[in-house]
Amino acid sequence: MILIADSGSTKTTWMEVESGNKVVTEGLNPHFTTDEQFLAACATVRQHFSIFNSQFSITFYGAGCGNATQCKRVKMLLQKAFETENVEVETDMLGACRATAGNRPALVGILGTGSNACLYDGHRIRYKPFSTGYILGDTGSANHVGRMLLNGYLTHHMPGKLRHLFHENYHMSDAQFIDAVYHQPNPNRFLASLAVFAAQHQEEDYCDSVIVDAISLWYFEVLKPLYWHRSYFPNTEWDGKVHLVGGFAKAIEPKLKVLFEEPPLSLITVVADPIDGLRSFHTI
Repeated sequence: MILIADSGSTKTTWMEVESGNKVVTEGLNPHFTTDEQFLAACATVRQHFSIFNSQFSITFYGAGCGNATQCKRVKMLLQKAFETENVEVETDMLGACRATAGNRPALVGILGTGSNACLYDGHRIRYKPFSTGYILGDTGSANHVGRMLLNGYLTHHMPGKLRHLFHENYHMSDAQFIDAVYHQPNPNRFLASLAVFAAQHQEEDYCDSVIVDAISLWYFEVLKPLYWHRSYFPNTEWDGKVHLVGGFAKAIEPKLKVLFEEPPLSLITVVADPIDGLRSFHTI
């Protein structure tokens, strides 16, 4: 049995490669998840797939696993939870690359709860900007849009009609919003949940402006500079193809396509969940 997992900060999708059977647990970003939470999620997975022996392998692609210390921790937790040594831990970025580009060179980006991007040569990540996390970074992500939206709501820059809809949608006081951001667990996940409102009302000028401002910043400050680093493909003809992964990317796909109307970058695919592409990669 081969078990693969794609884990972000909001959800983790697990799949048994041969059958395609899936189960979804909470996000297991090690920067925000305790050992107890991680092991509890794994117990749910073991029960779902009826795993009672160690004759299988796990490849776990996770947000937060680019940090060597956290990568080692995740591997140890998986080995303990599933009672097997056959565990490989990779970044969610490499998972996105394998799921969308396979063995072809491309610029691959993640636009979900958080954001990231890299140059992939068809085998490994050749160049990736340093990730500064959900406070300093995550430009263009659901977390970023949620942060902008909430700031507009609290400072009354959001139009009155939308403020009313926003309040009706979340039923939280200003103090409760502040508490959720500054004092409760997983503030990045909470802020990303607010971006759903922007996606659902993206026909409204204010929400459209928030989304476009966020993804434009990501395009010009992250993606375009990656194109300038195309020298990392010294022996490869890369023609500017871009693949994007993430539920938020899929929700705002039409707006993303507008950004890529002019060369040199060309948007090829937008995939909400990379797990099916990863299944294909691990089947070959």
